[in-house]
Amino acid sequence: MSDTLTVRPAGPGDAADICALLNAVDLVEIGRPETDLGTVEADLNHPDVDLATDSWLAFEGGRLVAYALVWADSGPGRVDGDHYVLPGRRRAALRLLELMEARARVLAAGVRPARLRLQLNVAPTLDLSLLTRRGYRTVRRYQVMTRRLGPADRTPPPAPAGLVLRDCAADEADRRRAHALVEETFADHFGHAARAYEPWLDHLDARRLDWSLVWIASLPAEGDVAVLLTRDDRTSMGWLSHLGVRADHRGRGIGGHLLRHGFAAYAARGRDTVGLGVDTHNATGALALYEAHGMGLHYAVDTWELTLHPQE
Repeated sequence: MSDTLTVRPAGPGDAADICALLNAVDLVEIGRPETDLGTVEADLNHPDVDLATDSWLAFEGGRLVAYALVWADSGPGRVDGDHYVLPGRRRAALRLLELMEARARVLAAGVRPARLRLQLNVAPTLDLSLLTRRGYRTVRRYQVMTRRLGPADRTPPPAPAGLVLRDCAADEADRRRAHALVEETFADHFGHAARAYEPWLDHLDARRLDWSLVWIASLPAEGDVAVLLTRDDRTSMGWLSHLGVRADHRGRGIGGHLLRHGFAAYAARGRDTVGLGVDTHNATGALALYEAHGMGLHYAVDTWELTLHPQE
Protein backbone atom coordinates (compact mmCIF):
# COMPACT_ATOMS: atom_id res chain seq x y z
CA MET A 1 0.00 0.00 0.00
CA SER A 2 1.44 3.38 -1.01
CA ASP A 3 2.11 6.12 1.50
CA THR A 4 -0.65 8.67 1.97
CA LEU A 5 -0.01 11.95 0.15
CA THR A 6 -0.74 15.08 2.15
CA VAL A 7 -0.26 18.68 1.03
CA ARG A 8 -0.24 21.90 3.04
CA PRO A 9 1.08 25.47 2.67
CA ALA A 10 4.62 26.23 3.74
CA GLY A 11 5.38 28.53 6.67
CA PRO A 12 8.47 30.41 7.85
CA GLY A 13 9.13 27.63 10.35
CA ASP A 14 9.54 25.13 7.51
CA ALA A 15 12.65 26.83 6.08
CA ALA A 16 15.18 24.34 7.46
CA ASP A 17 13.22 21.32 6.21
CA ILE A 18 12.74 22.92 2.79
CA CYS A 19 16.45 23.73 2.63
CA ALA A 20 17.28 20.08 3.40
CA LEU A 21 14.93 18.94 0.62
CA LEU A 22 16.48 21.35 -1.89
CA ASN A 23 19.97 20.18 -0.99
CA ALA A 24 18.89 16.57 -1.50
CA VAL A 25 17.73 17.61 -4.98
CA ASP A 26 21.01 19.50 -5.53
CA LEU A 27 22.98 16.38 -4.67
CA VAL A 28 21.22 14.43 -7.41
CA GLU A 29 21.19 17.18 -10.04
CA ILE A 30 24.59 18.88 -9.62
CA GLY A 31 26.54 16.53 -7.39
CA ARG A 32 26.72 18.59 -4.22
CA PRO A 33 24.39 20.61 -1.94
CA GLU A 34 24.43 24.33 -2.81
CA THR A 35 21.22 25.77 -1.32
CA ASP A 36 21.66 28.10 1.66
CA LEU A 37 19.09 28.53 4.42
CA GLY A 38 19.07 32.30 3.89
CA THR A 39 17.96 31.84 0.28
CA VAL A 40 14.99 29.73 1.36
CA GLU A 41 14.08 32.19 4.11
CA ALA A 42 14.19 35.07 1.62
CA ASP A 43 11.77 33.24 -0.69
CA LEU A 44 9.37 32.47 2.16
CA ASN A 45 9.45 36.09 3.34
CA HIS A 46 9.14 37.75 -0.06
CA PRO A 47 6.54 40.55 0.17
CA ASP A 48 4.83 39.41 -3.06
CA VAL A 49 4.24 35.86 -1.80
CA ASP A 50 1.24 34.85 0.32
CA LEU A 51 2.36 31.52 1.71
CA ALA A 52 -1.21 30.45 2.46
CA THR A 53 -2.10 30.49 -1.25
CA ASP A 54 1.23 30.52 -3.10
CA SER A 55 3.23 27.69 -1.48
CA TRP A 56 2.86 23.94 -1.03
CA LEU A 57 4.64 21.16 0.81
CA ALA A 58 3.91 17.55 -0.14
CA PHE A 59 4.45 14.71 2.32
CA GLU A 60 4.38 10.97 1.70
CA GLY A 61 4.26 8.84 4.81
CA GLY A 62 5.07 11.94 6.84
CA ARG A 63 8.25 12.67 4.86
CA LEU A 64 8.66 15.96 2.97
CA VAL A 65 9.15 14.96 -0.68
CA ALA A 66 8.21 18.04 -2.71
CA TYR A 67 7.95 21.83 -2.43
CA ALA A 68 6.54 24.47 -4.77
CA LEU A 69 6.13 28.23 -4.78
CA VAL A 70 4.64 30.75 -7.24
CA TRP A 71 4.91 34.53 -7.44
CA ALA A 72 3.84 37.28 -9.84
CA ASP A 73 6.16 40.28 -9.54
CA SER A 74 7.39 40.32 -13.15
CA GLY A 75 4.53 42.15 -14.85
CA PRO A 76 1.03 41.34 -16.13
CA GLY A 77 0.48 37.86 -17.48
CA ARG A 78 3.67 36.30 -16.14
CA VAL A 79 3.81 33.99 -13.14
CA ASP A 80 7.07 32.38 -12.03
CA GLY A 81 7.40 29.22 -10.01
CA ASP A 82 9.78 26.87 -8.23
CA HIS A 83 9.15 23.13 -8.14
CA TYR A 84 11.39 20.68 -6.28
CA VAL A 85 10.73 16.98 -5.82
CA LEU A 86 12.69 13.94 -4.73
CA PRO A 87 13.35 11.35 -7.45
CA GLY A 88 10.55 8.89 -8.11
CA ARG A 89 7.83 10.90 -6.36
CA ARG A 90 5.66 11.29 -9.44
CA ARG A 91 2.35 11.54 -7.58
CA ALA A 92 3.55 14.40 -5.37
CA ALA A 93 5.19 16.14 -8.33
CA LEU A 94 1.99 16.05 -10.35
CA ARG A 95 -0.18 17.27 -7.50
CA LEU A 96 2.02 20.31 -6.91
CA LEU A 97 2.05 21.11 -10.63
CA GLU A 98 -1.75 21.08 -10.61
CA LEU A 99 -1.86 23.41 -7.62
CA MET A 100 0.72 25.77 -9.09
CA GLU A 101 -1.15 26.02 -12.38
CA ALA A 102 -4.48 26.67 -10.68
CA ARG A 103 -2.99 29.44 -8.57
CA ALA A 104 -1.13 30.90 -11.56
CA ARG A 105 -4.44 31.23 -13.43
CA VAL A 106 -5.80 33.24 -10.52
CA LEU A 107 -2.72 35.46 -10.33
CA ALA A 108 -2.85 36.11 -14.09
CA ALA A 109 -6.64 36.45 -14.32
CA GLY A 110 -7.83 38.83 -17.03
CA VAL A 111 -4.49 38.95 -18.88
CA ARG A 112 -3.89 37.19 -22.19
CA PRO A 113 -1.57 35.70 -23.08
CA ALA A 114 -0.61 34.50 -19.60
CA ARG A 115 2.26 32.15 -18.82
CA LEU A 116 3.74 30.15 -15.98
CA ARG A 117 7.53 29.74 -16.07
CA LEU A 118 9.68 27.22 -14.21
CA GLN A 119 13.46 26.98 -14.04
CA LEU A 120 14.67 23.38 -13.96
CA ASN A 121 18.02 21.65 -14.19
CA VAL A 122 18.50 20.12 -17.65
CA ALA A 123 18.52 16.70 -15.96
CA PRO A 124 16.02 17.29 -13.15
CA THR A 125 14.62 15.00 -10.50
CA LEU A 126 11.18 15.90 -11.91
CA ASP A 127 9.91 13.49 -14.58
CA LEU A 128 9.83 15.78 -17.62
CA SER A 129 7.03 13.79 -19.23
CA LEU A 130 4.76 15.35 -16.60
CA LEU A 131 5.55 18.74 -18.13
CA THR A 132 5.38 17.88 -21.81
CA ARG A 133 2.05 16.10 -21.41
CA ARG A 134 0.61 19.20 -19.76
CA GLY A 135 1.74 21.50 -22.56
CA TYR A 136 4.98 22.93 -21.17
CA ARG A 137 7.79 23.70 -23.58
CA THR A 138 11.37 24.86 -23.16
CA VAL A 139 11.96 28.48 -24.18
CA ARG A 140 15.48 29.27 -22.95
CA ARG A 141 18.62 27.69 -21.55
CA TYR A 142 20.94 29.22 -18.99
CA GLN A 143 24.37 28.11 -17.86
CA VAL A 144 25.67 28.46 -14.34
CA MET A 145 29.38 29.05 -14.87
CA THR A 146 32.16 28.97 -12.30
CA ARG A 147 35.84 29.79 -12.07
CA ARG A 148 38.42 28.75 -9.51
CA LEU A 149 40.33 31.58 -7.84
CA GLY A 150 43.92 31.58 -6.65
CA PRO A 151 46.50 33.99 -5.20
CA ALA A 152 47.29 35.39 -8.65
CA ASP A 153 43.72 36.62 -8.98
CA ARG A 154 44.01 38.95 -5.98
CA THR A 155 45.76 41.69 -7.96
CA PRO A 156 43.19 44.06 -9.48
CA PRO A 157 43.51 44.35 -13.27
CA PRO A 158 44.66 47.57 -14.96
CA ALA A 159 41.67 49.64 -16.02
CA PRO A 160 40.96 50.79 -19.58
CA ALA A 161 42.08 54.38 -20.08
CA GLY A 162 40.10 56.75 -17.89
CA LEU A 163 37.78 54.12 -16.41
CA VAL A 164 37.07 54.60 -12.70
CA LEU A 165 35.15 52.24 -10.39
CA ARG A 166 33.28 53.24 -7.25
CA ASP A 167 31.34 51.02 -4.89
CA CYS A 168 27.85 51.69 -3.57
CA ALA A 169 28.50 51.16 0.15
CA ALA A 170 28.01 54.70 1.39
CA ASP A 171 25.70 56.52 -0.98
CA GLU A 172 22.01 55.77 -1.50
CA ALA A 173 22.18 57.76 -4.73
CA ASP A 174 24.77 55.30 -6.06
CA ARG A 175 22.52 52.38 -5.17
CA ARG A 176 19.73 53.97 -7.16
CA ARG A 177 22.18 54.61 -9.99
CA ALA A 178 23.20 50.93 -9.93
CA HIS A 179 19.52 50.02 -10.23
CA ALA A 180 19.09 52.37 -13.19
CA LEU A 181 22.11 50.88 -14.95
CA VAL A 182 20.86 47.33 -14.42
CA GLU A 183 17.46 48.31 -15.83
CA GLU A 184 19.05 49.96 -18.87
CA THR A 185 21.66 47.31 -19.67
CA PHE A 186 19.35 44.33 -19.13
CA ALA A 187 16.24 45.82 -20.73
CA ASP A 188 16.52 43.69 -23.89
CA HIS A 189 17.45 40.44 -22.12
CA PHE A 190 15.01 37.55 -22.29
CA GLY A 191 12.83 37.38 -19.19
CA HIS A 192 13.93 40.73 -17.77
CA ALA A 193 11.14 42.44 -15.85
CA ALA A 194 11.40 46.20 -15.37
CA ARG A 195 11.07 47.13 -11.70
CA ALA A 196 11.09 50.41 -9.81
CA TYR A 197 13.79 50.79 -7.17
CA GLU A 198 11.92 49.54 -4.08
CA PRO A 199 10.43 46.43 -5.77
CA TRP A 200 13.88 45.77 -7.25
CA LEU A 201 15.36 45.77 -3.73
CA ASP A 202 12.71 43.23 -2.67
CA HIS A 203 13.47 41.10 -5.71
CA LEU A 204 17.19 41.15 -4.85
CA ASP A 205 16.58 40.42 -1.17
CA ALA A 206 18.65 43.55 -0.52
CA ARG A 207 18.59 42.94 3.24
CA ARG A 208 21.48 40.53 2.66
CA LEU A 209 23.29 42.58 0.02
CA ASP A 210 26.74 43.99 0.81
CA TRP A 211 26.76 47.20 -1.23
CA SER A 212 30.55 47.44 -1.02
CA LEU A 213 30.49 44.55 -3.53
CA VAL A 214 28.46 46.52 -6.07
CA TRP A 215 30.50 48.73 -8.43
CA ILE A 216 29.68 51.42 -10.98
CA ALA A 217 32.15 52.17 -13.78
CA SER A 218 32.44 55.68 -15.19
CA LEU A 219 34.41 57.47 -17.89
CA PRO A 220 35.40 61.16 -18.04
CA ALA A 221 32.82 63.27 -19.87
CA GLU A 222 30.70 60.17 -20.51
CA GLY A 223 29.41 59.45 -17.02
CA ASP A 224 28.39 56.04 -15.70
CA VAL A 225 28.74 53.35 -18.34
CA ALA A 226 28.55 49.97 -16.55
CA VAL A 227 27.62 48.15 -13.37
CA LEU A 228 28.73 44.98 -11.58
CA LEU A 229 26.42 43.70 -8.85
CA THR A 230 27.75 40.80 -6.77
CA ARG A 231 26.92 39.09 -3.48
CA ASP A 232 28.88 37.10 -0.95
CA ASP A 233 26.07 35.34 0.93
CA ARG A 234 26.35 31.90 -0.68
CA THR A 235 28.27 29.17 1.09
CA SER A 236 29.55 27.54 -2.07
CA MET A 237 30.88 30.55 -4.01
CA GLY A 238 30.91 34.29 -4.54
CA TRP A 239 28.16 35.25 -6.97
CA LEU A 240 28.36 37.78 -9.83
CA SER A 241 24.68 38.57 -10.15
CA HIS A 242 24.56 41.32 -12.82
CA LEU A 243 27.25 42.61 -15.16
CA GLY A 244 25.89 45.22 -17.55
CA VAL A 245 27.57 47.65 -19.96
CA ARG A 246 25.63 50.37 -21.77
CA ALA A 247 25.09 49.47 -25.42
CA ASP A 248 27.13 52.41 -26.77
CA HIS A 249 30.17 51.37 -24.71
CA ARG A 250 30.33 47.64 -25.43
CA GLY A 251 33.35 46.16 -27.15
CA ARG A 252 35.79 48.44 -25.33
CA GLY A 253 37.03 46.00 -22.67
CA ILE A 254 34.82 47.37 -19.88
CA GLY A 255 32.90 44.13 -19.29
CA GLY A 256 36.11 42.10 -19.12
CA HIS A 257 37.63 44.59 -16.70
CA LEU A 258 34.62 44.43 -14.39
CA LEU A 259 34.68 40.64 -14.52
CA ARG A 260 38.35 40.50 -13.55
CA HIS A 261 37.74 43.13 -10.86
CA GLY A 262 35.12 40.80 -9.40
CA PHE A 263 37.59 37.92 -9.48
CA ALA A 264 40.16 40.04 -7.61
CA ALA A 265 37.67 41.21 -4.98
CA TYR A 266 36.54 37.69 -4.15
CA ALA A 267 40.03 36.22 -4.22
CA ALA A 268 41.06 38.93 -1.73
CA ARG A 269 38.13 37.89 0.49
CA GLY A 270 39.45 34.33 0.55
CA ARG A 271 36.93 32.84 -1.84
CA ASP A 272 38.17 29.96 -3.98
CA THR A 273 35.30 30.03 -6.50
CA VAL A 274 33.06 32.59 -8.21
CA GLY A 275 29.97 31.87 -10.26
CA LEU A 276 27.31 33.52 -12.39
CA GLY A 277 24.38 32.67 -14.61
CA VAL A 278 24.19 33.47 -18.32
CA ASP A 279 21.57 33.13 -21.03
CA THR A 280 23.13 30.94 -23.73
CA HIS A 281 21.35 33.03 -26.39
CA ASN A 282 22.49 36.37 -24.96
CA ALA A 283 22.99 38.68 -27.95
CA THR A 284 25.73 40.77 -26.28
CA GLY A 285 28.32 37.96 -26.40
CA ALA A 286 28.33 37.44 -22.63
CA LEU A 287 28.87 33.68 -22.85
CA ALA A 288 31.98 34.09 -25.00
CA LEU A 289 33.27 36.82 -22.66
CA TYR A 290 32.98 34.57 -19.62
CA GLU A 291 34.58 31.62 -21.41
CA ALA A 292 37.46 33.84 -22.55
CA HIS A 293 38.14 34.69 -18.90
CA GLY A 294 38.34 31.10 -17.72
CA MET A 295 34.78 30.43 -16.63
CA GLY A 296 33.36 26.99 -17.37
CA LEU A 297 30.05 25.17 -17.19
CA HIS A 298 28.95 24.09 -13.70
CA TYR A 299 25.42 23.04 -14.71
CA ALA A 300 22.65 24.15 -17.06
CA VAL A 301 19.04 25.18 -16.45
CA ASP A 302 16.08 25.22 -18.83
CA THR A 303 13.18 27.65 -18.66
CA TRP A 304 9.91 25.76 -19.13
CA GLU A 305 6.79 27.69 -20.03
CA LEU A 306 3.09 26.84 -19.92
CA THR A 307 0.47 28.99 -21.62
CA LEU A 308 -2.30 29.48 -19.07
CA HIS A 309 -5.59 28.84 -20.80
CA PRO A 310 -8.79 29.44 -18.81
CA GLN A 311 -9.72 26.50 -16.60
CA GLU A 312 -11.92 24.04 -18.42
